[in-house]
Amino acid sequence: MDTHLHHDHVESHLKSSDLLRDVVIGMSDGLTVPFALAAGLSGAVDSSSIIVIAGIAEIAAGSIAMGLGGYLAGKTEQDHYSSEVKREYDEVENLRHKEIEETKEFFANIGLSEELQDKATEEIAKDKDRWVDFMMKYELGLDKPDPKRATKSALNIGLSYIAGGIIPLSPYFFIDDSTEALKFSVIATLICLFIFGYFKSRITGVNAFWGAIRVTMIGALAAAAAFGVAKLFES
Repeated sequence: MDTHLHHDHVESHLKSSDLLRDVVIGMSDGLTVPFALAAGLSGAVDSSSIIVIAGIAEIAAGSIAMGLGGYLAGKTEQDHYSSEVKREYDEVENLRHKEIEETKEFFANIGLSEELQDKATEEIAKDKDRWVDFMMKYELGLDKPDPKRATKSALNIGLSYIAGGIIPLSPYFFIDDSTEALKFSVIATLICLFIFGYFKSRITGVNAFWGAIRVTMIGALAAAAAFGVAKLFES
């Protein structure tokens, strides 16, 4: 019998952080929305200066809106956690027997014997704070959020949106003819969308190539639709 078999399996789970999630949210919209706006305006106006002004305004408004959304989401998470902590403390104080039963039930579900269930529950219940932390994590599945999470999320998403939005807009800074600038914008943005989609898919654990194709196609379709609508109304 090979005693080394248990060493052959290597865990390779990818843990995505809050920062990565924020960057994905901000960058995906930042690449797509200004790209579609610039493409749409290119179908309606000849001057790149108008597109630059509109694009900058959209990036500013979009980054603020996205950042505010991230901030509110972070604050909601904190408020929800705080309210659940208060509820758990109240239950530990006033419904102790119920909380003991729920704690024992958790240990029973993971396969401990009744004797060990009683011992583990008794040990945890000695410290009220530790008991509440235990119930928050294992009964409710809630981890204590970073108190600065809301602010960090707002900045991460907002700055990622700006970084993504500058890419499709950048050719219009240097090329006066909007149609010519659009060609370079399409090339630059689709390359960035493909790269972004590839790494996003790697992070989330799906097929990287097809994930990249999907993200690129979404951006391309959005821009094509905006350009087509602009041309339709122009005529």
